[in-house]
Amino acid sequence: MGLWAVSSPPTRTFPNPASINDSSRSGLSLPRRRRRDICLSLIQESFISCSCDKGSMAASEENSSLFPIFILTIMAIPIVPYTILRLSRAFTRKTKSIHCQCDVCSRSGKYRKSIFKRISNFSTCSNLTLLLLWVIMGILVYYIKHISREIQPFEPFSILGLDPGASDSEIKKAYRRLSILYHPDKNPDPEAHKYFVDFISKAYQALTDPISRENFEKYGHPDGRQGLQMGIALPQFLLNFDGASGGVLLLGIVGVCILLPLLIAVIYLSRSSKYTGNYVMHQTLSTYYYFMKPSLAPSKVMDVFIKAAEYMEMPVRRSDDEPLQKLFVAVRSELNLDLKNIKTEQAKFWKQHPSLVKMELLIQAHLTRESTLLSSSLLNDYRRMLELAPRLLEELVKIAVIPRSPHGHGWLRPAIGVVELSQCIIQAVPLSARKATSGNPEGIAPFLQLPHFTESTVKKIARKKVKMFQELRDMTVADRVELLTQFAGLSDTEVRDVEHVLEMIPSIAVDITCETEGEEGIQEGDIVTMYAWVTLRRGNGLIGALPHAPYYPFPKEENFWLLLADPVSNDVWISQKVSFMDEAAAIAGASKAIQETKESLGASVKEISAAVREAVEKVKSGSRVVMGKFQAPAEGNYNLTCFCLCDAWIGCDRKTNLKLKILKRSRAGTRGHIAEEGPTADEGIEEEEEEEEEEYDDYESEYSDDEDDEKEKKGKVANGIANNKKEESTPEGSGSDEE
Repeated sequence: MGLWAVSSPPTRTFPNPASINDSSRSGLSLPRRRRRDICLSLIQESFISCSCDKGSMAASEENSSLFPIFILTIMAIPIVPYTILRLSRAFTRKTKSIHCQCDVCSRSGKYRKSIFKRISNFSTCSNLTLLLLWVIMGILVYYIKHISREIQPFEPFSILGLDPGASDSEIKKAYRRLSILYHPDKNPDPEAHKYFVDFISKAYQALTDPISRENFEKYGHPDGRQGLQMGIALPQFLLNFDGASGGVLLLGIVGVCILLPLLIAVIYLSRSSKYTGNYVMHQTLSTYYYFMKPSLAPSKVMDVFIKAAEYMEMPVRRSDDEPLQKLFVAVRSELNLDLKNIKTEQAKFWKQHPSLVKMELLIQAHLTRESTLLSSSLLNDYRRMLELAPRLLEELVKIAVIPRSPHGHGWLRPAIGVVELSQCIIQAVPLSARKATSGNPEGIAPFLQLPHFTESTVKKIARKKVKMFQELRDMTVADRVELLTQFAGLSDTEVRDVEHVLEMIPSIAVDITCETEGEEGIQEGDIVTMYAWVTLRRGNGLIGALPHAPYYPFPKEENFWLLLADPVSNDVWISQKVSFMDEAAAIAGASKAIQETKESLGASVKEISAAVREAVEKVKSGSRVVMGKFQAPAEGNYNLTCFCLCDAWIGCDRKTNLKLKILKRSRAGTRGHIAEEGPTADEGIEEEEEEEEEEYDDYESEYSDDEDDEKEKKGKVANGIANNKKEESTPEGSGSDEE
C-alpha cells in the first residue's frame, strides 16, 4: 500500500448505537409542536448538507483511516523479516559450552549467567529498539481495529435493521420503531438526537425516495454510480493546507526528506573520518606506523602499544597520583629500569607524558596481577584499557607485517613481539617470565597460565626433570597427577583444574605447500601460490573455544596468525589471520578457494566436486585452509619458516621449516616475463646431489639468553613442500622439519 490510495466509492460512517445512553430518554422536553418543527428542519438541513458534502467528508475520513495502515505496512516490511532472522539465530546457536570450566574461571564471574546479566545481555540497544517497534506496531493494530469498528459504511437497510429488499411497509415500521428509541421527543440524549438525524432519517429518506432506492439497489449507493477517487493516506489535519497545517506538513517533508538524511550523513562521515572499520582511531594507526621499526624488540613493543590515541585520551586525575606511586613501587622490577642509575631512571620515567605513565603502570599491574592496588577510578580506566587491547594489538600486528621493503615484505621481529605481548596480556603473565632459564628456552611463562601454578610450583616440578611445558603436556594423566599431587603440592581439586586447562590448550599442525599453478618447478618471477592447512586439536574435542583467561575480564576469542617469513632477513612474505570459531565462513572460504584453483587448472566438474567435498570434510574436522600468493624472488635456495602464532595461549605456537628452491628463468612469455637470452635450463626440476649442511637461525624470543646454543637444521632441498614430521628422513628432492 503506498502513500497514495485508490479508494472505493465514498461511504458515510455512523457510530455504534450501543454507545448511546438510552437511560436519558425520560428528560424534560419542549412542547410537541415546537419539537416537531425543529426536528423536521434539522432533518432537512442535515440531508441537504450531506448531499452536498458527503463525497468530500467520506473521502477525507477514509484517507485518515488509511494513514495508520500505511505506517503499519512500512514498519512491518523490515521488522518482521529482521525479527525472524534474529530468532532463528538465537534458537540455532550452539548450547555447548566453549569456555573453560575450571574453578578459577568460574569464580571470575566472566561467564556466569545471573538473572541481572541475562537482563543486561538482552537489554541491548538493538533489542530494546526492536521491542519498542513491535509495541508501536501493536498499538497501530489495535487502533486500526478500533477504527474499523467505529467507522462503518452507510447502509440504509443495516441502519434500519432490515434485510435488503424489504418492502415499504417494513421500512415504515422499522422507522417508527427506531423513532420511539432515538427521536428527540422520546430521548433527549444529544447522541441519540445526532444518530437519529444523521443516520435513521437519512436511511429512511434514501429508501422511501424511489430514485435513491433504485440507485442503492443497483449501484450500492443512493446517489447512483460512483467513480474511483484518489486519496492520500495522511491524517486529516495535514490535508487542511490553510493556516498552520500546511506549515506542519511542509516542515515534516523537509525534515524527513532533507534534514534527517543530511544529519545521518554528517554523523556517519564524522565517525568514519575518526575511526577505522575495526573501531580503531586513524590517529592510532598513524602513530603505530611511525614508531614501528624493523628491529623493534619484543621488550620495546610495550612502548609503541601504549601510544594509542584511545589511551592518550583517557583522563589523568590528580587523585590518581598516590595510587600510581604505590603501583610503581609494586611493578618497578618489570619496567626495565637500569638498577645502577635507579634514581635517574625513575626521574626519567615520571617525566614522560602522564597518559603514557598511567597506561604502562596499569598494564604492568595486570601482567603482575596487582590490580587489587587500584582505586575505583583507576579500576574503570584499567577495564577500559583491557577492553581496547585486543583490537589495538591486532592492528599493531597488521602494521608490522604491512609491505614496506622493496620486495613487498613486512617485518617479522616486531610482529612476533606484538603477538607475545598479546599472549601475556590475555594470560596476565609478566614479560620477564618469558626469559629463558637453564634448560628451558621458553621460560616459565607457559606454566604460569595454568591455574594454581606459581614460580615455586615450577621449581618443584623442575626437580623431577620437567622443565619444558611440552614435557608436562606429553605426560600421561596418571603420571601428571602423581607429579602435581606428590611433588608440586597441589590438591585433587587443583589438579582437576589443571587438567581442564590442559585439555583446552590447542595443538597446532601445519601442512604447507608452495607451487606455481600449471607449471613444474618454481622459476624466478613466477607467481607462487601457498597452500597451508592449519589443523587444531584439543584434548576435550572442541574446535572453536574461548581460552582460559581468568584475569582478563572480558570474553576473548582465540585467533592465530600464519606468517610465512625468512627469519634471517626478517621479512614476512605472507601473513593472514586464522580463526576456528566460525565454521560456516570457513567452509564457504575453503570451497571457493579450492573451486577456483581447480578451475584454473582445467579440472572437470567431477574432480572439482570431489575436491570441494574433501575440503569441507577437513574444515569440519578442525582444519582451516590459508592461501596466499607472492612473486618468486631471484634464483637461489631460501630457508623459510611458517609461523603459526596464537594471540591468547602461551606455548602452543608452531614453526614449520620450508626450503624453497627458485630456478633460473627458462619459460618464455609466461607470468608476464621474457626469458633471458642464451642457453636455458631444461623445464622441470632435475634431481640434485645432496647439498652441504646449511645452518640457519630460527627466531628466538627477545627474552631468551644469549648463551643458548643455536640449533642446526639438516635437510635436503625442497621445491616448496613441507610436512608436519619431526626429524624424519624424506625422499631425495624434498625435505622438511618442524619445531
